[in-house]
Amino acid sequence: MSDSRAFCPRCGATVDRDGPPPGADAGDGADLCDDCYFDDFDLVAAPDRVEVQVCAECGAVHRGNRWVDVDARDYTDVAVDAVSEELGVHLDAREVSWEVRPEQVDETTIRMHCRFQGVVRGTVREETVVVSVKIGRGTCSRCGRIAGGSFAATVQVRAADREPTPEELEGAEEIAREYVADREDAGDRNAFITEVGETDDGLNVKVSTTQIGRAIAERIVRRFGGTVNDSRRLITEEDGERVYRMAYVARLPPYRPGDVLSLSDDDDGPVLVTSVRGNLKGRRLTTGERFEAAYEDGDHPEATVLGTDDDGQETTLVAVEDDHAVQVLDPETYESVTVARPDYLDPDAETVRVLRHHEGLHVLPEERDE
Repeated sequence: MSDSRAFCPRCGATVDRDGPPPGADAGDGADLCDDCYFDDFDLVAAPDRVEVQVCAECGAVHRGNRWVDVDARDYTDVAVDAVSEELGVHLDAREVSWEVRPEQVDETTIRMHCRFQGVVRGTVREETVVVSVKIGRGTCSRCGRIAGGSFAATVQVRAADREPTPEELEGAEEIAREYVADREDAGDRNAFITEVGETDDGLNVKVSTTQIGRAIAERIVRRFGGTVNDSRRLITEEDGERVYRMAYVARLPPYRPGDVLSLSDDDDGPVLVTSVRGNLKGRRLTTGERFEAAYEDGDHPEATVLGTDDDGQETTLVAVEDDHAVQVLDPETYESVTVARPDYLDPDAETVRVLRHHEGLHVLPEERDE
């Protein structure tokens, strides 16, 4: 049998083993006896104090040389994360577990009582450390830019030959805020809205980047129709580079779904607009047939607005005369009048909705579709 005895180089005690003890790496005191080894052993290396900068506006935490958005419920969560990053566990330790008990000292100081347990040289070791976490409140670069009114582009919501409706302005602002929120959720800290304001002729939305400005404008016209035009204005020069500020104009069409139009040079009767995305589309109130404007007219054929679908009034269907005409009760004079019978009219209905305008009386569909 071979003699596996060795001697501890520090105290001279006999060490009965072959090679480093279980779980120990060669070197760094691996040849010491257990008593000498544990004399200098620290299971955990931890600082006495950790300072954390937190943005007072958005709650972002400063790490290294950048600000990071964290999903923290309160400062205690921030403190736990900060301490976790600063702790070091001995390389020889195995099966390490730890728990932390935070103690709120004051509004900006949290004392973290950390208890560790691990197996070293086959022995369970425990150690407790206390780390004081100081929370400093500041302003991150993003919130600083917002507070300073910084923006790279303006989205201008306008309408051709009219003012945008309150519903269109509300919808445009909703699109802008939802898009920026999606970018923030994706981790884009450069995504923000600096200012939203209504003007005499529409809405202005100031945003942080040109890419966000164009994306919002395109989404607005995708919902409401229209076109996007852009322009740029020189702001300054930095290190020989010109800095421009962009304006994206989401110009909505002159008509909107629900408008009833009398088309110029057209004798086939009024059209109820159902869509202004691409070429204007609608239905004839005289026949119910589908209508689409010519390519060259796009979403703005020459026409007069007779009223809107919302102006419709419910009245009595008196009689069906034939395939092309019915009698209804005029909602203002209460006289029975003959009007065109569109194919969407239900001949068995007792009442219908009609639009009264300076060119006559027309039956409206019960539902407006595209």
